[in-house]
Amino acid sequence: MSSNGKVLSPYDRRVQLVVATIKQHEKLGDKATHSLAVEVLHALDHIPEKVR
Repeated sequence: MSSNGKVLSPYDRRVQLVVATIKQHEKLGDKATHSLAVEVLHALDHIPEKVR
C-alpha cells in the first residue's frame, strides 16, 4: 500500500521506485520526475529479454 492507503499496481510500485531513485540524484520537480520515471520504465520494458 502507498502512504495514502491505496493499493498500488506492480507498475505503479516500479514507477515509485524509479521516482525515488531519480529524486536522490537530481533536483527536479515532482511532475518532471514522474514523467522521467515513466519514460525510463517504458525504455526498460522495451529492451529485448535476451539483452536484459
